[in-house]
Amino acid sequence: MIDARRGVLYPARMPEFHRIAPPDEAAELVEWFWIPEWDIEPGRSSRQHVVPYPALNLVVEPDGVELVGASTAASYRDLTGRGWAVGALLKPASVAALTDEPSALRDASCAFDAPELHRDVVHAMGEGGETARARACAVFADWLVARVGAPTAAARDANAMAALLMTDATIIRDEDAATRLSVSVRTMQRLALRYVGMSPAAMIRRRRLQEAAQRVREHPRTDLSTLAVELGYSDHSHLTNDFRAVLGFTPTSYRSASADPFTG
Repeated sequence: MIDARRGVLYPARMPEFHRIAPPDEAAELVEWFWIPEWDIEPGRSSRQHVVPYPALNLVVEPDGVELVGASTAASYRDLTGRGWAVGALLKPASVAALTDEPSALRDASCAFDAPELHRDVVHAMGEGGETARARACAVFADWLVARVGAPTAAARDANAMAALLMTDATIIRDEDAATRLSVSVRTMQRLALRYVGMSPAAMIRRRRLQEAAQRVREHPRTDLSTLAVELGYSDHSHLTNDFRAVLGFTPTSYRSASADPFTG
């Protein structure tokens, strides 16, 4: 199971936010559903910084449905006014039924034509509260199961690949994962591009960076050189360069910002 605490750089800045496990019938299709709800006073905004998981998301909002591709960099969204979203962090097995070319959505998104899904989720969220969130996830799961159908053997292989790359800290190279999965590196690369839109190496780098950010945030006294070695970086400089390239700042500056997350 992917660690649900990872990915959000400043949790204290988040609006009301819920992660909800999928029902059993959708467990091969969705890692979890996520629902933010916000009510920002007029004239103000709330900026949410994330290091996205290397996965696609299908997101329903009051004004439509969007398919969001895997991201190669950190991103943010400025929330204003009052609103909500119901998103599904998709497992690879869902992807082939939603797009023919997930790599074309890398660092991008597109409107997704799903009027029944939009109607049912909007109706469910209109009730408000915990019951509304549960109903919204239930109808979302039902729609996905009907749309995707039973996963193929290749789709299940892609799920196994993604789970290994995103949860096992001992996997630091493509070859490590391929050996564990008993497939060739080339086969694994084809699975990743077809079902995620990113290379296995990029997925491993994303997991390591998410883990590094989480450790720095939750354990501010962590020695960065030791952390770099534990996560498979060659040294402290390698960790710092990865932080700067993806997040735009160093682990040291992130540690300072995390101690006072409402600044900046």
